[in-house]
Amino acid sequence: MREIRHWLNGTAVAGSSGRQLPVWDPATGEQQAYVVAATAAETANAVAAAKAAFPSWRAASLSRRAEVMFRFRELVDANRKEIASLVSQEHGKTVADAGGELARGLENIEFAAGAPHLLKGGYSEQASTGVDVYSIRQPLGVVAGITPFNFPAMVPIWMFCNALVCGNTFVLKPSEKDPSVSLLLADLLRQAGLPDGAFNVVQGDREAVETLIAHPDVQALSFVGSTPIARSVYEQGTRAGKRVQALGGAKNHMVVLPDADVDAAADAAVSAGYGSAGERCMAVSVVVAVGAVGDPLVAAIKDRIARITVGPASDPAAEMGPLISREHRDKVAGYLAGAGEAEVVVDGRAAPVSSGPGFFLGASLVDKVPTDSPLYTDEIFGPVLSVVRADTYEQALELVNDNEYGNGTAIFTRDGGAARRFQYDVNCGMVGVNVPVPVPVAYYSFGGWKSSLFGDLHMYGPEGIQFYTRSKVVTSRWPDPASSTVDLGFPEVR
Repeated sequence: MREIRHWLNGTAVAGSSGRQLPVWDPATGEQQAYVVAATAAETANAVAAAKAAFPSWRAASLSRRAEVMFRFRELVDANRKEIASLVSQEHGKTVADAGGELARGLENIEFAAGAPHLLKGGYSEQASTGVDVYSIRQPLGVVAGITPFNFPAMVPIWMFCNALVCGNTFVLKPSEKDPSVSLLLADLLRQAGLPDGAFNVVQGDREAVETLIAHPDVQALSFVGSTPIARSVYEQGTRAGKRVQALGGAKNHMVVLPDADVDAAADAAVSAGYGSAGERCMAVSVVVAVGAVGDPLVAAIKDRIARITVGPASDPAAEMGPLISREHRDKVAGYLAGAGEAEVVVDGRAAPVSSGPGFFLGASLVDKVPTDSPLYTDEIFGPVLSVVRADTYEQALELVNDNEYGNGTAIFTRDGGAARRFQYDVNCGMVGVNVPVPVPVAYYSFGGWKSSLFGDLHMYGPEGIQFYTRSKVVTSRWPDPASSTVDLGFPEVR
């Protein structure tokens, strides 16, 4: 059976621990490969390789680093089909969905190629008599990324492109559930001209993560995953003196006001709720139907669910694939079994594909969900859309703002005043107005509020550049030796 290896110093390296972790085919339920989980020593070797590569990569000119990003972008674009197919094969999402993930990743590579503009400092001539002051941004050193299964290509690209173009070296710990694409991206970076050791990949699980958190040579950590683990990574990392950005879970609400176009809102809810089988941190998992829009909206969503084709990526007609694992599929189905007083309008467990091979669960719709139900409080991360009824805009806003999470939200309305009020009042990091999945473009930054983000800087975009660099201010004076004197007073500029 195929072993998915580590990547160290520019080449694939077999694992030595003997501790195998299975990689499943979600469409068939059969094992297709395995990783050999990295030991602490193997993870430390990856950090050592990155540390050794740092001085020369840091010394490379901004133009040289940008050139590598330009070449990497062209190689990723040229290999779109292979990358998307590999993502689909291990994650289970459709090839079209994987292609969309990669397109957003390409935007981030393009942003990184232009990052030298954002690395420019400031300069103040004659800040004091004969004194100039200027600021520069410098790389941190070795940085690490710990990434989730749901976007095995895009999320690593979010991290390592900005990190590398800023002059850092990188160690990636991808999800052990769909890790092959990490090696393909590593090889494309090599082909683009990135020096050996500047980018390394360790396959594994908790042991590798804990080693990266504790390692004194790792200067910063980027993480995307569930809120409990994000909180733990942040607390452990900052305790160890590292800079950390840890993105956690979400419970994204889509508020539909009575004046909204019902068909457009239903289209959006279905697209955002069931795309990638709901395994997206920006998926809409709660629709808040305000006033009389509730009944026609639920009917319109139910009608559209009946037309969704669920199946393996090998079926060209498939629009939604399986979930990542049998355990996760069963967990998601358990929320439907425990719906209680909520009304299960469409039960995905009854879909024919749910009883076949693989980890499939049909799209599900649950109406009139109480706010104390696990359907509402938990991040389900599957194709289950809950509808909560609200009488007024104020009640809907309160639901969003009182929620533990603050990743993304959306409002659907024809009223510009209501939309503007919502974006002003709502406590979320990313807001959509008639846009159900408001993932920012690459030249803005991605991140939520509340328990959806631990740290003070969001991911990618301008804040990504800030995260992977630190500022230094230089005060410079070139005096005439003949005018030099001793002055014990506090320096003044006037």
